[in-house]
Amino acid sequence: MQMITGAKPNFDITSAGIAAAAASGLPVNVHGMVHVHRDMGEFAFLIVRLRDGLIQCVVDQCTELIGSEDVRDEYAIRGTGKLYAEPRAPGGFELRLTTLEVLNKPHSPRPIHLGKKISHMSLEANLAIRPISLRHQRQRSTFRLQEGLGRGFRDYLHGQGFTEIRSPKIVSAGAEGGSNIFRLDYFGRKAFLAQSPQFYKQMMVGVFERVFEVAPVFRAEKHSTARHLNEYTSMDFEMGFIESFEDIMAMETGMLQYALELLKREYAADLALLGVELPDATAIPQVRFDVAKQMVAEKFNRKIKDPYDLEPEEERLIGELFKEKTGSDFIFVTHYPSKKRPFYAMEDPTDTNFTLSFDLLFRGLEITTGGQRIHEYDAQVAKMVARDMNPEDFETYLMIHKYGMPPHGGLGIGLERLLMMLIGETNVRNTVLFPRDLSRLDP
Repeated sequence: MQMITGAKPNFDITSAGIAAAAASGLPVNVHGMVHVHRDMGEFAFLIVRLRDGLIQCVVDQCTELIGSEDVRDEYAIRGTGKLYAEPRAPGGFELRLTTLEVLNKPHSPRPIHLGKKISHMSLEANLAIRPISLRHQRQRSTFRLQEGLGRGFRDYLHGQGFTEIRSPKIVSAGAEGGSNIFRLDYFGRKAFLAQSPQFYKQMMVGVFERVFEVAPVFRAEKHSTARHLNEYTSMDFEMGFIESFEDIMAMETGMLQYALELLKREYAADLALLGVELPDATAIPQVRFDVAKQMVAEKFNRKIKDPYDLEPEEERLIGELFKEKTGSDFIFVTHYPSKKRPFYAMEDPTDTNFTLSFDLLFRGLEITTGGQRIHEYDAQVAKMVARDMNPEDFETYLMIHKYGMPPHGGLGIGLERLLMMLIGETNVRNTVLFPRDLSRLDP
């Protein structure tokens, strides 16, 4: 009987290990997909796509070919050879293959050339062949950085004593209310796709005190803009025993500092390929909502049209104004009007027209919404009633207030929006592997 004792060691070369392997002078093994093939007559260059980058391989008359008489784009291959310095090759070395085995051949030619820029492609054309266009190096780097942001969020919060949770995405009531909620038939009962993990992360504050989640949320918003999606990834955290909602802003600031340093340290090649200049999150300014609106109105000679919310243009101008004043790409806008915040937002005791809440703007776009929550039972029920909500519909949620909760608060960060602004994209669909919007369910 054979026993499985763990993952098998893999000694095949990766992009990160090329320099060290070359220094050893020993033969190396490689496996990957042929990214670009260039036939030069008596020899051929193969740019091979590894899991973490590219390597240039050379096939010549001395190379033993196994499983095929030739090699073309998107062949899956495995080979052996020696590394030699070559400044023009990716990573500064090329691998001269002594053996090359073809593991699989594509059925059809690839629809795009991965060795060239694909910026000329329209977004719709890119998305139509997304499983293939994602193999382009710029696309791969985009989602490597997305991984880094999520990793930074998780690692930092783990270090701050947070527990990761998994909340349901099929729910009996919407956390945000309103009409932008997907309805579904749940075995004959009315149910919804979760707009937010809000209720559940508050519940779990009573269990673990500090919790976080990285998961999809769903918004049935019937518009198509460059900043909205119907399914996106929300990075949420909630924390108890806060002294004020500023504790939440401070935690997010620390997380951003950690995540940006992680990108700088471990994702430098991806940043360089995309030409990304990382922002400075050493200190983030904050300004009240009403003050910010008035500042923009005066600075840019704009009339205030909506006193209860920020228009996209106002967000952009606030970002521009505070970049000029403070040098920061980030700005916390605090004390949003109660009229525009959810029923669980705690009101400012000095002026109940405003809430102890905030948005974080990054380069003129809202990427975070957060604030302090109501933790007292009577206060939460009273606010529900004042909004013509039936507390009986929220019996399970109100259980946490009824049986005791500490002062608490939290936030949600739109991962795709954060990435979009970080890398300078103009449409959030470019920062989603397989976006879902009004018209797209495929791929």
